[in-house]
Amino acid sequence: MSAEQSIDSARTSPRWITGLVLGLAGLFYAYAVWNAIAHLIRMAQGGLTAGGWITLLFGVVFPAIVFVFASAIGRRRRAGELALALLAGLGIVAVFWLCVLSLSLGLIAA
Repeated sequence: MSAEQSIDSARTSPRWITGLVLGLAGLFYAYAVWNAIAHLIRMAQGGLTAGGWITLLFGVVFPAIVFVFASAIGRRRRAGELALALLAGLGIVAVFWLCVLSLSLGLIAA
């Protein structure tokens, strides 16, 4: 049993490094949520349909879902691998956010 624990501890990073990576990435994801809330408020002042509300509310929730998913994928990995998973998640959030912006500005024909 102790041999398995030593192998697991050799494959993972110290907890403070993992916490630092999660904290820094969490700030970027929180910025995406904050940006989505600000956009939702701006668009709601002009009036939204039900589909608009659903789309923009999902834009608020989506970064949190991706953060949880990416941190679950990288939970038992090294800090570098966790950072790569979180960075890939940020890329997905950025692409989704650009799609939401182009949809709300009327650049995509519905």
